[in-house]
Amino acid sequence: MLQKMKTKTKEGEPSLEQVQGRLDLLDQRLDALDTMITAIAERIMRQPVNITITCPNCGRSIDITLVGNEKIGR
Repeated sequence: MLQKMKTKTKEGEPSLEQVQGRLDLLDQRLDALDTMITAIAERIMRQPVNITITCPNCGRSIDITLVGNEKIGR
């Protein structure tokens, strides 16, 4: 049945191998994003993170501080 599906693809449609390859790449990218977000969240839980943004219109600086408390027992 899989062989029939491979041969019956219309012109311009991706084959099953191409779709599988794209899904694998998407999975790898999501894993990488998950790793980065987890690292940022762990850092915020350990120590404060300061973000400074300058307004492009008035030139004022805005300071944002993110503070968290790491749970005991990890």
